Amino acid sequence: MNSNNTTASQGPVIIAGGGIGGLSLALTLHQIGVPCLVFESVATVKALGVGINIQPNAVRELYALGLGAEVLDSIGLQVQEWALVGLNGKDVYAEPRGLAAGYHWPQYAVHRGELQMLLYRTVLERLGADSIKTGHKVTGYQNTDAGVMVSVSTTTGETLEVAGSLLIAADGLHSTIRAQMHPQQPPIHWGGAVMWRGTTQGVPIRSGASFVGLGTHRQRIVFYPISPADPTTGLALINWIAEVTMDNAQGWTQGDWNKQAELADFIHHFEDWNYAWVDIQAMLRGAQDVYEYPMIDRDPVPTWVDNHVVLLGDAAHVMYPTGSNGASQAIVDARVLGAAIAEYGINAKALAAFNEQLCESISAVVLRNRGAGPFAILNELDKRCGGLFDNIEDVFPKVERQAMMAQYKAAAGFAIEALNAAPEILAPDRT
Repeated sequence: MNSNNTTASQGPVIIAGGGIGGLSLALTLHQIGVPCLVFESVATVKALGVGINIQPNAVRELYALGLGAEVLDSIGLQVQEWALVGLNGKDVYAEPRGLAAGYHWPQYAVHRGELQMLLYRTVLERLGADSIKTGHKVTGYQNTDAGVMVSVSTTTGETLEVAGSLLIAADGLHSTIRAQMHPQQPPIHWGGAVMWRGTTQGVPIRSGASFVGLGTHRQRIVFYPISPADPTTGLALINWIAEVTMDNAQGWTQGDWNKQAELADFIHHFEDWNYAWVDIQAMLRGAQDVYEYPMIDRDPVPTWVDNHVVLLGDAAHVMYPTGSNGASQAIVDARVLGAAIAEYGINAKALAAFNEQLCESISAVVLRNRGAGPFAILNELDKRCGGLFDNIEDVFPKVERQAMMAQYKAAAGFAIEALNAAPEILAPDRT
């Protein structure tokens, strides 16, 4: 970091939340020589969650943090293909992904919890055992002339006031900091879709590392392996999502935002989905545990910044998982914010620059994902032929399908040519 741009600060940069975004930021700040402290509300960090995809734009940033292919291959699988299939089981759209598509970096399918634990261990190794305070929840803040005073509650019942130079709110969907910054924000937005998610041991299909989406906007199945196939059994861990859209006029009325579910809650929606190339019923029944999640997001806010405080990751832009870029964007956020601090110093000007660069464009992605993101191709097919066709070219020409996908990639920041040609977010001379 250019020390000429560093302002006198009051304490370390405080990061609220030890998820993927917060931990990526901690590693980034360490890389540029900025002291930081992470407060994580849970007492014990565990590998929770389900399968996610990390797009090449975010993998590039993990590589820049020293987490290269050898490390990422140990927790996930490099994705080779992304495919959409109609209700009749015929291909609608397929394209290579990651290195196979010509990116300079792969795309990874990983278990979210395993990625978080990798980042967690790396932060402890590089920043020290005291760099993450578990069982500490940031509950509020007050801007001061020198920085920010942060209120923290602990699982042991203590209430602390901690001085920091900046507060980075990476505290997720239910962000306390965002609620204070935008007290009039609307409630969580539910679009009507419910997802049931699980993992099952199975034989990977197509390329062996393919992401497959099958169905329409009313009901669909998405599945992909998140581990290599075992050389002895040929089985891999298959992450799957079963999704059904229903009437959302009354809003989400079932209480929990994620909870353990039973197969009987949803498997009947897919009882007639029989294909020679995949046994949907066996895949759904093969999961030990199934969890239910409503597909939710929040309306964008006009700014992510309040003086020495900024929102990052899901706290800033929680989005529908239709584009597989929520976690990826959190990683990119961390790097863009790190670059702004490297350029402007540890001050409000850096936060304003970060906000100027990302808030408007990523808020547009949030709204675009409500329109099904790249799955809009299946929605359009449904409009044209109900998802059933003999020859896809007769109802939905390839050039139109490619244009829809290209438009989404450009908006989400991982168009191939643009990403490959883009300068590094944090160039070596700035770290």
